[in-house]
Amino acid sequence: MTDAFNVMEVASSGAGVLVAEMARTSWQSARDAMARFFGQGGEESVSAELQVLDLRHARLVESPEHQRAAVSEELRTQVAIQLAAFLMKHPEAAAVLQALVTERTSEESGSAPQVTATGNTNSQVVVSNGSIGSVSYNSPGVAR
Repeated sequence: MTDAFNVMEVASSGAGVLVAEMARTSWQSARDAMARFFGQGGEESVSAELQVLDLRHARLVESPEHQRAAVSEELRTQVAIQLAAFLMKHPEAAAVLQALVTERTSEESGSAPQVTATGNTNSQVVVSNGSIGSVSYNSPGVAR
């Protein structure tokens, strides 16, 4: 888990889950889990890392509804950088973060997004940091 690609992959997954949790009422339980994660680096790093997450959480929940998606995307990047930097110093913590991601995504597995694409030609569906529960394509016939 120590090469840069794996660190960024785990950090990105963690950031996606964490920012999603910031917008939910379950933020406190996610924050508690992150305290355990940051505890892998020693107790001195926990409060500083959590303070940064708390500021980001406040920014998200205090943002106007029409800006929330943009703020979430910006925070995902910032949190991914924070997690990657921590994992570079403490690669042994990657398993803890991955377990958190797995736990949080399995809780939501019953609500996987559904995608329907109608009348699309020369299109593709890209899924990032997750999976799609079902996909249906309705493509018009190709004129000859």
